[in-house]
Amino acid sequence: MKQDKKKKLLTRLLLGNAGSGRLIAALAALCIGTTLLLLSVMIWWNFTELLEGKHDNDSLGSTFLTVSKTVTNENMGRPQLTLFNYTEIDALRNAPQVQDVGVLTSNRFPVFATLNSTIGFSTEMFLEAVPDAFMDKKPQDWHWEPGNPQVPLIVSSEFLSLYNYGFALSQGLPQLSQQSIQSLAFDLKVGGANHSETYTGHVVGFSDRISSVLVPEDFIKYGNERYAPGVNTAPSRLIVKVKDPSANEFVKYLQDRNYTTNTEQLRWNKLRAVVQAVTAATGLLALLLMGIGTLVFILFVELTIARAQRSLTLLLELGYGPHFISMFMLRRFLPLVFGTVILSAGLAVIAQMWAAGWAGSLNLALAAVPGWPVWAAAGLSIVLLFAFVSRAIIVAIKRH
Repeated sequence: MKQDKKKKLLTRLLLGNAGSGRLIAALAALCIGTTLLLLSVMIWWNFTELLEGKHDNDSLGSTFLTVSKTVTNENMGRPQLTLFNYTEIDALRNAPQVQDVGVLTSNRFPVFATLNSTIGFSTEMFLEAVPDAFMDKKPQDWHWEPGNPQVPLIVSSEFLSLYNYGFALSQGLPQLSQQSIQSLAFDLKVGGANHSETYTGHVVGFSDRISSVLVPEDFIKYGNERYAPGVNTAPSRLIVKVKDPSANEFVKYLQDRNYTTNTEQLRWNKLRAVVQAVTAATGLLALLLMGIGTLVFILFVELTIARAQRSLTLLLELGYGPHFISMFMLRRFLPLVFGTVILSAGLAVIAQMWAAGWAGSLNLALAAVPGWPVWAAAGLSIVLLFAFVSRAIIVAIKRH
């Protein structure tokens, strides 16, 4: 009870003249600055996550590029010059900004597809296979082994659009939804006239990343060995995971070697510069507001101590040491700073949850909670604010 009376006495003597309006204004400025800082870090991190494909269903997919050699007048009619050898693949793997390289293996044997329905669609086609790590959407039943008559296929979403809005309309064929085409079966005749087999193909998924018709790697390997033995199977296309395809050194690397890629996807990366500029400007504004808020809060603390100068002198004469008084003031003001940062972090979490829900409606994958850079920024803010406020209180009390 004696201790409680002592705390009440100290509160009345030291904090009795503190203006609550000025305190609320200082904390509000501090909260706004901290929230803006966390939001700017969150926006930058989310965009980086999307571009670098941190999720299985990375939505923008612009860090995965298909690379091939440009067909020129000099190499026309010489297809071997448009293939990649192992030396070139290794060199690309070590190129600036490149994180990984995968080989798109294509069929070297004839493939003829017939749709088993009243549509009456048949065509020669090409097939490709890619390592599973480079696929944007891998179905659960994505496997094949010799002797299995069923072959799963993944079709480019772009191909389906071309069929629906180009081929189907011009040929009087019915348009197909993704669900309907997955319910249909194809006869896949592979091999030549004297040596061939027929399989049943089913579309099990669609790819937004790779413009091709994909089958499991085991099927391509089996078909090339069985129907095209001895034929050159060097790849003509590679799939490359790039940290920042818009980087000048990576673009120059491709240009110097006459490589070409799906530049349409690179347009997404032009947004990176815009996002970085916006987040940098927002971050600078946030730091300015945080600085102003911290300064106002420190001035409020110093003004409170200055107004309590007579009470402070009396307490020192009564035997209360500067350290004891400083700790009392710290226990009163530092929780306010801590609570402000916690409130800002809570607002950032709410914003991230909203962003994840909004991104999900666009088929974009975002984490439901902010990434570690946001928490690191919040932790650093707490440490710096505690240091500044603590020093201001100790110096102000020693001065009096």
